[in-house]
Amino acid sequence: MPVLYGAEDSALPVRYGCDDETRFGLKTIPRRLITLPGTKPLAPVQWPFKAFYLYGAVDPLSGESFFLEFSHHDSDCFQIYLEQLAQRYPHDLPIVQLDNARSHWAKKLELPENIVLMFQLPYSPELNPIERLWQHMKNQLSWVLFSTLDSLRQTVGEILQDLTPQTIRSLTGYPFILSALKHANI
Repeated sequence: MPVLYGAEDSALPVRYGCDDETRFGLKTIPRRLITLPGTKPLAPVQWPFKAFYLYGAVDPLSGESFFLEFSHHDSDCFQIYLEQLAQRYPHDLPIVQLDNARSHWAKKLELPENIVLMFQLPYSPELNPIERLWQHMKNQLSWVLFSTLDSLRQTVGEILQDLTPQTIRSLTGYPFILSALKHANI
């Protein structure tokens, strides 16, 4: 399994991004609650299994981001996502760090010419900076009960609109990545 997969010998300027997808659903997102000592925290919970997926890429250096929503997670959705990402940066060569999800390795996947996939070590989500962004977003949704997917979509959209490049850089700018990008002149 190669670490890099995609365009070779490109003269396009290189751009680094971290890619992942996450699920947002009507099931309550639990987090810690502050209570008096000895008091068991009580919070309303709901369990419906209705959800959508948000595919995203962030640039830890500039704080730029790109997100697309899908109803499910498979190689067809990932193909559409990659095509949209390639169209977003037609004059750049995005090197995209991502995990080893099955949809990322599908044989039918046709990689756009200006996209390079860089796979991280298996079972190591902590290496992908966008995971911190997902946690940041889900922390804002914790203990909130949504009656419909549309209301959840609206809230997620508002959270995305409120994200600034500074916030994204702060969440995703791991020192080892920034140092590597500096040494690579990216």
